[in-house]
Amino acid sequence: MDTVISADGTPIAFDSYGTGPAVILVGGAFQFRAIDPRTAELARLLADDHTVYHYDRRGRGDSGPGSTPHTPEREIDDIAALVAHAGGTAALYGMSSGSALALDAAARRPAVNAVAVYEPPFVVDGSRKPIAEDLQPRLERLVMTDQRDGAVELFLTEAVGLPLEAVRGMQETAGWAAMESVAHTLAYDIALLEGTGSGGALPLHRWAAVTVPVLVLDGGASPQWMGSAADALAGVLLDARRRTLPDQTHDVGAAVLAPVLRGFF
Repeated sequence: MDTVISADGTPIAFDSYGTGPAVILVGGAFQFRAIDPRTAELARLLADDHTVYHYDRRGRGDSGPGSTPHTPEREIDDIAALVAHAGGTAALYGMSSGSALALDAAARRPAVNAVAVYEPPFVVDGSRKPIAEDLQPRLERLVMTDQRDGAVELFLTEAVGLPLEAVRGMQETAGWAAMESVAHTLAYDIALLEGTGSGGALPLHRWAAVTVPVLVLDGGASPQWMGSAADALAGVLLDARRRTLPDQTHDVGAAVLAPVLRGFF
């Protein structure tokens, strides 16, 4: 493990693998290195051709909590610190809500030279319930009153769209405590998704400044709304490639994903 220091003084922890052009892996909600072996496997599979950075987003794992109030711009600063450490340029891979963060970084930081995203969780049609506009403050209130279990349950049912019965089953697993440990960061992910969850068209302006190539991926076994989101995103980007990985779900297999990313980057 190593660390970089972000613009506001927050230490950002990461593991690095391999040698070559830099690729930074940007996790989605809940993900951090200690509980994310799938992303670590992806990093190792890419390491033959790239230097791969697998980091803990602020507030998670070994990274610092960051200054308050949290803003998406601070997370863009975190990526910028990693890019600088990597030598000044890097490609980004964003998973789920990390897709929005990776694209925001590419829109504002010219040092990003390519972006790949997997299943950005945007709601662009009627194939699932829209994300409520008041979800972020409700999550924040639950965390402020030390109801972390309630915050995780709320996020999984309303943002992810899981049935309550499925979430109740997850509460009995060993991984639930780890999810509770990062409950305070779930509002960060909702902030990143602002303007993308209403069930309507994506904003045309948000990523208009992304001029680098972007690979937009989804899984062939995922729900319809995720494919619709990927299609919509590809439609608003200047230089997008669109691909569906057969038989894959939101938990995409590293062995399937790695050769696709390697070929693109």
